[in-house]
Amino acid sequence: MKRSRTRLFLLEDDANLADTVTDFLEEEGFAVETAYEGEEAEALLYERRYDLLLLDVNVPGIDGFSLLKSLRERGVDTPAIFITSLDGIDDLEQGYESGADDYIRKPFALKELLLRITSLLKRNFSHNPNPRIPVASGIEYDSVGNTLYQKGEPVPLQPKELALLKLFLSRPAETIPHETIYEALWTYDETPSESALRTYIKNLRKIIGKERIVSIKRYGYKYLPL
Repeated sequence: MKRSRTRLFLLEDDANLADTVTDFLEEEGFAVETAYEGEEAEALLYERRYDLLLLDVNVPGIDGFSLLKSLRERGVDTPAIFITSLDGIDDLEQGYESGADDYIRKPFALKELLLRITSLLKRNFSHNPNPRIPVASGIEYDSVGNTLYQKGEPVPLQPKELALLKLFLSRPAETIPHETIYEALWTYDETPSESALRTYIKNLRKIIGKERIVSIKRYGYKYLPL
């Protein structure tokens, strides 16, 4: 079963392993962006948001532990899994102390990685422990089933409309620039469309209320939670 385009970030300096993991996860329906060294990863993670991070530890430049610790200190709460050959208890402790949600040791089976990813995505929605998130009066988003409900009935949304809703819910009351929204909704082989974004906004407003999504002129949009 293919998933909506959940965005994963992979930091892995072994190019062959990175390609293998990326190909496997993209076949499972994920969108994957890869970096091969710490500074490159830091730059990408500063500019863009992802649904889950997969981080090797021993990479050139900034190591995975330091990178995640820095992200957590900046308030980035994206779920993260360390993928590493380090297997000592001290390494495990350091990994969790730096802000990891899970830890998988090399070598690993790709199916095990997939199970850990899907499990973590079900448990976490920007670290929100409640799987049902109130969106508007009578409307809830189920972060486990990745479905919007209105008075208990599922509301059909296009994949990009759903991705936009998830972005708003992950950053409530925060003004989100157009460029950030484009990065979240469109993949690298797609061309972002301002007119399409306006259509997605219009459709979401029809469901959750015009007052819930505020347009910030020439900059972006803001979702106002209940």
